[in-house]
Amino acid sequence: MGLSKTERRERIHKRIRKVSFGTAERPRMSVFRSNKEIYAQLIDDAQGITLVAASSRDKELSKAKGTKSEIATQVGKAIAEKALKAGIEKVAFDRGGNLYHGRVKALAEGAREAGLKF
Repeated sequence: MGLSKTERRERIHKRIRKVSFGTAERPRMSVFRSNKEIYAQLIDDAQGITLVAASSRDKELSKAKGTKSEIATQVGKAIAEKALKAGIEKVAFDRGGNLYHGRVKALAEGAREAGLKF
């Protein structure tokens, strides 16, 4: 039998994580997409800590109106602003096994617009 969507995504994510590693200078930007929400965080894998996080559940973003893709763009801009305040300009993008399409792409483009470099 073939793989389910979840199993396929997890397999792709494991393959990506073999080579993707975040440091303090260039943290890994991990994206998690659920059916309703989207989350992003900057992770320093060397120390195992989250440096910056943003999601569609944050107070200022939970009131936002629009499609899921438009909200994902706002989350991307929010995490970029927080990262720039923390002195982070470059990140390694980790799409979490999802295709670079739709909400994941919108989040990445929003972060790029706000000044993060991938």
